[in-house]
Amino acid sequence: MTFRVLPIETGVLDELRKSDDAGREPRVHIEDDEYGQPLRCCLRRSKPGERLMLVAYAPLRRWARDNGAEPGPYEEVGPVFIHAETCDGPENPEWPEALRGSRRVLRAYNGNGEILGGSLLDGRTELSERTADDLLRDPEVALVHVRAVEFGCFLFEVRR
Repeated sequence: MTFRVLPIETGVLDELRKSDDAGREPRVHIEDDEYGQPLRCCLRRSKPGERLMLVAYAPLRRWARDNGAEPGPYEEVGPVFIHAETCDGPENPEWPEALRGSRRVLRAYNGNGEILGGSLLDGRTELSERTADDLLRDPEVALVHVRAVEFGCFLFEVRR
Protein backbone atom coordinates (compact mmCIF):
# COMPACT_ATOMS: atom_id res chain seq x y z
CA MET A 1 0.00 0.00 0.00
CA THR A 2 1.19 3.50 -0.65
CA PHE A 3 0.61 6.35 1.75
CA ARG A 4 1.26 10.07 1.97
CA VAL A 5 3.38 11.69 4.64
CA LEU A 6 1.85 15.08 5.43
CA PRO A 7 3.34 18.06 7.25
CA ILE A 8 1.09 20.74 8.70
CA GLU A 9 -0.68 22.39 5.74
CA THR A 10 0.53 25.79 4.51
CA GLY A 11 -2.75 27.58 5.27
CA VAL A 12 -2.80 26.16 8.79
CA LEU A 13 0.82 27.24 9.32
CA ASP A 14 -0.13 30.78 8.30
CA GLU A 15 -2.92 30.75 10.91
CA LEU A 16 -0.66 29.31 13.62
CA ARG A 17 1.93 32.03 13.04
CA LYS A 18 -0.72 34.61 14.01
CA SER A 19 -2.50 32.73 16.81
CA ASP A 20 -1.96 29.14 17.88
CA ASP A 21 -4.64 26.57 18.69
CA ALA A 22 -4.59 27.62 22.35
CA GLY A 23 -5.40 31.20 21.31
CA ARG A 24 -1.95 32.58 22.07
CA GLU A 25 0.24 34.79 19.92
CA PRO A 26 3.43 32.82 19.12
CA ARG A 27 6.86 34.15 19.97
CA VAL A 28 9.93 33.88 17.75
CA HIS A 29 12.83 31.78 18.98
CA ILE A 30 16.28 31.77 17.36
CA GLU A 31 17.61 28.21 17.20
CA ASP A 32 20.88 27.73 19.05
CA ASP A 33 20.92 23.95 19.44
CA GLU A 34 23.23 22.10 17.04
CA TYR A 35 20.92 19.05 17.04
CA GLY A 36 17.87 21.16 16.22
CA GLN A 37 14.14 20.83 16.75
CA PRO A 38 11.75 18.69 14.68
CA LEU A 39 9.99 21.11 12.32
CA ARG A 40 6.41 20.22 11.38
CA CYS A 41 6.36 22.56 8.38
CA CYS A 42 9.19 20.95 6.39
CA LEU A 43 9.74 17.69 8.31
CA ARG A 44 13.40 18.22 9.05
CA ARG A 45 15.45 19.40 12.02
CA SER A 46 16.10 23.09 12.53
CA LYS A 47 19.55 24.57 12.07
CA PRO A 48 21.38 27.08 14.28
CA GLY A 49 20.32 30.65 13.54
CA GLU A 50 16.91 29.76 12.08
CA ARG A 51 13.86 31.69 13.30
CA LEU A 52 11.32 29.31 14.84
CA MET A 53 8.03 29.41 16.67
CA LEU A 54 6.81 26.95 19.28
CA VAL A 55 3.03 26.87 18.89
CA ALA A 56 0.12 24.90 20.32
CA TYR A 57 -1.40 22.72 17.59
CA ALA A 58 -4.57 20.59 17.60
CA PRO A 59 -4.15 18.28 14.59
CA LEU A 60 -7.24 16.15 15.20
CA ARG A 61 -9.44 19.21 15.79
CA ARG A 62 -8.43 20.67 12.45
CA TRP A 63 -8.83 17.34 10.61
CA ALA A 64 -12.25 16.80 12.22
CA ARG A 65 -13.43 20.27 11.21
CA ASP A 66 -12.49 19.61 7.59
CA ASN A 67 -14.06 16.12 7.59
CA GLY A 68 -17.25 16.62 9.58
CA ALA A 69 -16.03 14.47 12.48
CA GLU A 70 -16.27 14.94 16.23
CA PRO A 71 -13.25 13.51 18.05
CA GLY A 72 -14.62 14.39 21.48
CA PRO A 73 -12.16 13.46 24.24
CA TYR A 74 -9.54 12.30 21.71
CA GLU A 75 -8.83 15.89 20.73
CA GLU A 76 -5.41 17.02 21.92
CA VAL A 77 -3.47 20.26 21.80
CA GLY A 78 0.30 20.07 21.99
CA PRO A 79 3.53 21.92 21.24
CA VAL A 80 5.10 21.89 17.77
CA PHE A 81 8.02 23.78 16.25
CA ILE A 82 7.54 25.54 12.91
CA HIS A 83 9.55 28.08 10.95
CA ALA A 84 8.63 31.65 11.91
CA GLU A 85 8.29 32.49 8.21
CA THR A 86 6.95 30.50 5.27
CA CYS A 87 9.32 27.76 4.12
CA ASP A 88 9.40 25.47 1.08
CA GLY A 89 7.97 22.48 2.93
CA PRO A 90 9.42 18.96 2.80
CA GLU A 91 12.11 18.17 0.23
CA ASN A 92 10.32 14.94 -0.75
CA PRO A 93 7.05 13.16 0.06
CA GLU A 94 8.72 10.17 1.73
CA TRP A 95 9.17 9.29 5.39
CA PRO A 96 11.33 12.13 6.79
CA GLU A 97 14.87 10.87 7.34
CA ALA A 98 15.63 13.66 9.83
CA LEU A 99 12.82 12.50 12.12
CA ARG A 100 13.86 8.84 12.27
CA GLY A 101 15.82 7.05 14.93
CA SER A 102 13.88 7.99 18.03
CA ARG A 103 11.07 6.18 19.73
CA ARG A 104 7.74 6.93 18.10
CA VAL A 105 4.12 6.06 18.60
CA LEU A 106 1.84 5.70 15.58
CA ARG A 107 -1.84 6.27 16.45
CA ALA A 108 -4.61 5.17 14.11
CA TYR A 109 -7.88 7.14 14.05
CA ASN A 110 -11.22 6.28 12.45
CA GLY A 111 -13.44 8.61 10.43
CA ASN A 112 -14.96 10.02 13.64
CA GLY A 113 -11.55 10.95 15.00
CA GLU A 114 -11.54 8.18 17.62
CA ILE A 115 -8.38 6.19 18.38
CA LEU A 116 -8.55 2.67 16.96
CA GLY A 117 -5.14 1.55 18.12
CA GLY A 118 -1.51 2.25 17.72
CA SER A 119 2.02 0.96 17.74
CA LEU A 120 5.09 1.88 19.74
CA LEU A 121 8.31 1.90 17.71
CA ASP A 122 11.62 1.53 19.49
CA GLY A 123 13.72 3.50 17.03
CA ARG A 124 14.43 0.77 14.47
CA THR A 125 13.80 2.80 11.36
CA GLU A 126 12.78 -0.05 9.07
CA LEU A 127 9.61 -0.53 11.11
CA SER A 128 8.21 2.97 10.58
CA GLU A 129 6.85 2.63 7.06
CA ARG A 130 5.82 -0.99 7.52
CA THR A 131 3.88 -0.14 10.68
CA ALA A 132 2.11 2.82 9.03
CA ASP A 133 1.28 0.60 6.06
CA ASP A 134 -0.10 -2.13 8.34
CA LEU A 135 -2.29 0.35 10.24
CA LEU A 136 -3.67 1.85 7.02
CA ARG A 137 -4.63 -1.61 5.66
CA ASP A 138 -7.55 -1.55 8.09
CA PRO A 139 -10.42 0.09 6.15
CA GLU A 140 -11.67 1.69 9.38
CA VAL A 141 -8.47 3.73 9.71
CA ALA A 142 -8.80 7.22 8.23
CA LEU A 143 -5.43 8.63 9.30
CA VAL A 144 -2.36 7.91 11.40
CA HIS A 145 -0.52 10.38 13.61
CA VAL A 146 3.19 9.92 14.19
CA ARG A 147 4.19 11.27 17.60
CA ALA A 148 7.30 11.55 19.74
CA VAL A 149 7.18 9.19 22.71
CA GLU A 150 9.04 11.35 25.20
CA PHE A 151 6.81 14.42 24.95
CA GLY A 152 3.83 12.92 23.09
CA CYS A 153 3.86 15.75 20.57
CA PHE A 154 2.59 15.44 17.02
CA LEU A 155 5.26 15.08 14.32
CA PHE A 156 3.33 14.42 11.10
CA GLU A 157 0.33 12.67 9.63
CA VAL A 158 0.10 9.65 7.34
CA ARG A 159 -2.88 9.00 5.05
CA ARG A 160 -3.74 6.74 2.12
